[in-house]
Amino acid sequence: MEQNVEILQQQLKQQEKLASLGLLSAGIAHEIQNPLNFVINFSKMSDKLLRDLMEIVEDNKDKLPAADCEDVDDIVADLRENMSKIVEHGERAISIIQGILLVSRGKEDEFISTDVIHLVHEYVWLSYHAMRANNKRFNIGIHEDYPTELPRMMVIPQDLSRAVLNLMNNACYSVYKRSQSQSEGDDYKPQIGVSIAAQDGQLTITISDNGEGMSDEVKQRLYENFFTTKPAGQGTGLGMGITRDIVEQKHHGQLTFQSELGQGATFNITIPIKKG
Repeated sequence: MEQNVEILQQQLKQQEKLASLGLLSAGIAHEIQNPLNFVINFSKMSDKLLRDLMEIVEDNKDKLPAADCEDVDDIVADLRENMSKIVEHGERAISIIQGILLVSRGKEDEFISTDVIHLVHEYVWLSYHAMRANNKRFNIGIHEDYPTELPRMMVIPQDLSRAVLNLMNNACYSVYKRSQSQSEGDDYKPQIGVSIAAQDGQLTITISDNGEGMSDEVKQRLYENFFTTKPAGQGTGLGMGITRDIVEQKHHGQLTFQSELGQGATFNITIPIKKG
């Protein structure tokens, strides 16, 4: 009993840290968004000024040596490409920030019209980069398969994103642990597959890996609170229980999995489609 109380206290402390980190992340995201908007807007303005400049150059090309004209064309092409990249990556950063703010500000259990493909893609890669930040040697193949068109859906985005993040974090951890095993040779390539499919009014998000897989004991205790296979400090043992509640209680769907020890695991989130 005393040991359970101590474990619970440790978990509560970790949850408190995570809550504080969430507030801090939202504040940082809000502050970063404004300068990013300036970067994007000034890049677009610069592109317009460059077009105006090129009109002047075109009107006076006959006064410039041919070699100088070629140099001008090359420089302008490079500048346009650079500004296009600034806008592209700036808008991607804005998109990530908006996702963070949505998670932090969203009202509890509020269904919001959401681009599910965009949400899944963003949180799959956030999980990967988080793992990379903690271990520079971590490298995996991620294979995504999404429909070309999928209408916006009514979901609870801050909860669905948490479910995707939990499953992706577990998949990353599983393939990493297998890659570190001495019994694995150079032939082992860590792989994670992510797909979305819509059929018969149901949306299925699938995350599969070729990691360690699960033993029968782990499968039986998977949703048990405070049960984790991760070392102390790396897992709370709450993630899978929370994920199942998000899918089954909040979205009235189903969370299923298939796994064999040493053969990886596949998780399926299936929820009814509510068009936004």
